[in-house]
Amino acid sequence: MELLLLRYPFTFLLIAFLILYQMYPAFRFFCKMCFYKLWVFTISLLVITASIPRGRNCENMKFLSMSFLPLKYIFGIKIVVKGKENLRTKKPFVLALNHQTSLDIMVMMEILPSRCVAIAKKEILYMGTFGLACWLAGIIFIDRKKREESIATLTEVAHSMHKDNFRVLIFPEGTRNHSGSMLPFKRGAFQLAVKAQVPIIPVVISSYNDFYSQKEKRFTPGKITIQILPEVKTLGLGPEDVPKLTEQVRDSMITTYQGISGMTNGSSHQ
Repeated sequence: MELLLLRYPFTFLLIAFLILYQMYPAFRFFCKMCFYKLWVFTISLLVITASIPRGRNCENMKFLSMSFLPLKYIFGIKIVVKGKENLRTKKPFVLALNHQTSLDIMVMMEILPSRCVAIAKKEILYMGTFGLACWLAGIIFIDRKKREESIATLTEVAHSMHKDNFRVLIFPEGTRNHSGSMLPFKRGAFQLAVKAQVPIIPVVISSYNDFYSQKEKRFTPGKITIQILPEVKTLGLGPEDVPKLTEQVRDSMITTYQGISGMTNGSSHQ
């Protein structure tokens, strides 16, 4: 046995890996998440290479989007999109998505329209190759700790949306949420839409709970439903209307989330 181990160490390591992978869900979870992160940082090198000729440009977002699309096949995740007709407008708008895990980046690429950039926390800019790829794709970074600076950035974006004809994607919860519902929405996305006088298009991603749980270290093949809701108009609205608009959109998104996630009275069926 020892002689075989010395002669074929890689074979034994492969067998040991396969046994651990098949027998222990937590080990599978660890392997899949490591692969996910390795894929993101490695494929970003190709995105950077393809993006450099244009420089920082929202058109480069298509390279970033394409780099994530194969992952759904690798992980065995089926993504069903409903309401695609609500994204057919060619005018600027604000996309508002619920935020659950880092997998949202992979999922949102399924419906990302052309000339659409995300607003993200500044920390992502410093995430090596991925941060550089995001910067080249025109992603707008804000420092959540500097409120005045963030407001100034959003105001500048609002003034540019019509002039440069682009769309903006925001996670209004502001952070990942594993609770099975939605956190209170921050008002930045809605203030941006009102300042720019562009519609908000809510996009709801169903719960990942049936196939993914960071707490339980579970990551299996599964199905995700993306529901794109009709646009919510902001034409004629002012700053005083933002609180009501925020709650209106959140309420409709929560109702949709519970419906597409198979929830009854706020609880997921198992």
